[in-house]
Amino acid sequence: MDLASWVGSGVAQLGAPREFVAELHQRHLPQPGTTVLAVLDPQQRVAASASFAGRPHATDGWHHRNAILGELRRIIPHDLRLPAPVRTAVLLRCREGGPDWTEQDGAWMWALRDASALHGLRCGSYLTLTPAGWHTIGDGLSGRTPHSGSWAQAPVHTVAELPPRVAREAEPDQWPPPGAVPVAAAQAGTGPAGPGQIARLGQVSRLAPGRQLGQLTPAGPLSPLNPAARRTAAR
Repeated sequence: MDLASWVGSGVAQLGAPREFVAELHQRHLPQPGTTVLAVLDPQQRVAASASFAGRPHATDGWHHRNAILGELRRIIPHDLRLPAPVRTAVLLRCREGGPDWTEQDGAWMWALRDASALHGLRCGSYLTLTPAGWHTIGDGLSGRTPHSGSWAQAPVHTVAELPPRVAREAEPDQWPPPGAVPVAAAQAGTGPAGPGQIARLGQVSRLAPGRQLGQLTPAGPLSPLNPAARRTAAR
């Protein structure tokens, strides 16, 4: 969805976007890559909200629509039986880059509008949270705080206030991670023992050459006792 189509679709605008963004940020502490979904009651108070991290490689609007719809079904009942929508769905995307509209913003806009209709809600504003601050796409309202890095500056009182960790797929050339000792090296005892680690198997076996940890030396024939030892044993 392009910007002109979004503006002409009759999106329900926020009455106090600055206070709304501040409240959502305090609730969810979004970091780049996090999407915050909120449902407003007829008085534009937050009735329910949720934050989630989208799939890193999902750029299609259908994927975004399914993600938003799944969160809506989880946090609030649908209003499909009502003759007209009374509640509004609003989306806040925390991302890197500039505040201006992008193609990915267009995909999320379409997803928000479609998911809202499927859940019996009105489609509300779409906002971005970038290093430059917050910005309401379509009406030009913006502010410098909070921004996409504000989550790291806010005090954390409980573990539940920590932002969700964004899932990242490890590249093949990044595995094993730096500092890891391969299994073969660990078994051979060539890898260094890091802090808090036990010495490798090969390092322990050096205490007794020819023996492995947990093994006994094969018993050989006993040597005869010398005469002095025999007299001591006889006593």
